[in-house]
Amino acid sequence: MSRYRRLYVPGGTYFFTVTLADRSATTLVDEIDLLRSVYASVAREHPISCDAMVILPDHIHAVWTLPPGDADFSVRWKKIKGRFSQACRATGAPSPSKVARGEKGIWQRRYWEHAIRDASDFQAHVDYCRWNPVKHGLVKRPEDWPYSSFRRVGETHA
Repeated sequence: MSRYRRLYVPGGTYFFTVTLADRSATTLVDEIDLLRSVYASVAREHPISCDAMVILPDHIHAVWTLPPGDADFSVRWKKIKGRFSQACRATGAPSPSKVARGEKGIWQRRYWEHAIRDASDFQAHVDYCRWNPVKHGLVKRPEDWPYSSFRRVGETHA
């Protein structure tokens, strides 16, 4: 079994990529209201400063800064993914190991995180979030993608 080592920095800033198991699915935008509701409920329990976020049909990119003294981004993603899966109408095609754990098979089990090192690294990852819908051919301009923190000036959540 693989052992993943994560860098937990209290009050740290991180870039995340969280992906659906089925990369051809559109579940995240189809269920955007549910995802927003789940995200808000988790953020109330475990505060998040969302510096950038974009929701694409099959994955999420986010830049978060955690509160001082708090390094537990894992509990936030676990709750977001779990609550979304519980309430979501969509079902995946769970592997036997996911069935054994009671998972619906909507999400890839793992996610990718990167601890932001400095201001340049921060800006590069915020820009990555901003331009990702364009990169995927979903829109011509970042501000045209409706599921992004860049949609409206001053908006901080996708």
